[in-house]
Amino acid sequence: MEIIRAIGAMREVAGRARANGQRIGFVPTMGWLHEGHTSLIGLARECTDLVVVSIFVNPTQFGPEEDFERYPRDLERDAVLAREAGCDVLFVPDGGEMYPEGYATYVYVEGLSDLLCGERRPGHFRGVATVVAKLLNIVQPQCAVFGQKDAQQSVIIRRMVKDLDMDVEIVIGPTVREKNGVAVSSRNMYLSGDERVQASALYRSLVTAKKMIEAGERDVAAIVAAMRQMIESQPAARVDYISIVDSETLKEVTRLDGEVLIALAVWFGKARLIDNMVFTIENKKGKG
Repeated sequence: MEIIRAIGAMREVAGRARANGQRIGFVPTMGWLHEGHTSLIGLARECTDLVVVSIFVNPTQFGPEEDFERYPRDLERDAVLAREAGCDVLFVPDGGEMYPEGYATYVYVEGLSDLLCGERRPGHFRGVATVVAKLLNIVQPQCAVFGQKDAQQSVIIRRMVKDLDMDVEIVIGPTVREKNGVAVSSRNMYLSGDERVQASALYRSLVTAKKMIEAGERDVAAIVAAMRQMIESQPAARVDYISIVDSETLKEVTRLDGEVLIALAVWFGKARLIDNMVFTIENKKGKG
């Protein structure tokens, strides 16, 4: 596995690969790799010839009071995990490489970036869209793989790629979960043992919503209330939001029909955890 730090060197490697007819797969990360990341690397490995993984803790997607400085970093550890998962090239630029002095251009996807997590984290998705656009331009992959856990991010990236006519296929890998149902995340390291146990309520609440919908419940408020009650029964939980939205527009729905996204964000101590499920609902007469 080759480790590259400079944008120019990464462009050269990508250019040679394309010239040789190789298909490039790309997995952007902020490091502190876990099973979720390695599953995405595996997906990229299955459908491409050269797998590039980036590690860059992107400062522009962190707010002033957020955890940029304490976000976990361990390149040696991550390099081992990336190589074992099937990575061919590890791209590790620093902040000055990605945002040199005088940098002034940002990407903002209107209508999607200020909803859900974007409403609570102003500017977050501007930073996400900007860094992903830059990385796609540098790596020039035919395929880029993201995780379903970050559902809003995936929707925004797909919209950006479509609107800017980027020639790349966006693949979404399924959420990887711990044994108790907690979605695997780099920020899970912030959880205490007890908080990790309590956090399993997030997945249980999504399963409860699924069962209610399958039983015919169509009252959005009733589903959200049942989820909230289950989560708030955990002493350490502080609900940020629970929303049922259209899976493409991310706007809240008043009637369950078609494909919807049930998304939530909940604080447990210092960790803000997000999770979601997507449901396709046929327009049948039901409760509500």
